[in-house]
Amino acid sequence: MADADCRGCPRQPPDPITEVMYGNTVWTCIGMSEVAARERILETGIVAIIRGIEPDVCSEVVDAIAAGGVDTIEITANTPGAVEMIRRLSAEHDDVAIGAGTVLDAETARAVQLAGAEFVVTPTVNADVIETCNRYGTPIATGVMTPTEALTATEAGADFCKLFPASTVGPEQVSAINGPLPQVPLIPTGGVSLDNAAAFFDAGAVALDVGSAIVDGDAIDDGEFGELTEAASEFTALAETHR
Repeated sequence: MADADCRGCPRQPPDPITEVMYGNTVWTCIGMSEVAARERILETGIVAIIRGIEPDVCSEVVDAIAAGGVDTIEITANTPGAVEMIRRLSAEHDDVAIGAGTVLDAETARAVQLAGAEFVVTPTVNADVIETCNRYGTPIATGVMTPTEALTATEAGADFCKLFPASTVGPEQVSAINGPLPQVPLIPTGGVSLDNAAAFFDAGAVALDVGSAIVDGDAIDDGEFGELTEAASEFTALAETHR
């Protein structure tokens, strides 16, 4: 089957799901425009990371997080069944931007795009992944640690730079990179918590990528989804205060 480029699908909200036939396969294209997805990340300021959860609870987890005001949610590509999970969640949640994280190569980037991912996040700088996202209009946050990586990613076409692992370098790295490179929008990721989130925002972060501090695995296992809502609410309130 030839690579589907979604011609004919406007990808503009609030369009319903669009099905486009390529060969013998019907691809379901779900999503908002590139600009809308990028602006939602900036507006909310918090992206919740879902990694390794069971498919049978993924909808409840997304509902709980969204109820707390976080409407941009990243499903990591190394989660078993991630592509199908993204397809399902994108179809079920019109009010939530579902993206894909831990994307390591262009093939995975294309697979999650076709499943409906509205943004892509990588742990490293990969020019092929950036090119694929740019080609098909999907915002991408590329993993960086240094000014050189940040500039390389931005010049290659990354929409955001994911500062990773943020806990290793702390909020000071945000201001250190943005000093000479104020045009680079940084999203700290890895070890972000309520204890350091304000400092990251105050240092200049445009958004935060938050994992277990919102998506608590123990709470999910115990069916305590309200704890996810409460955590998401706390991060949302903090983002409103410090940006």
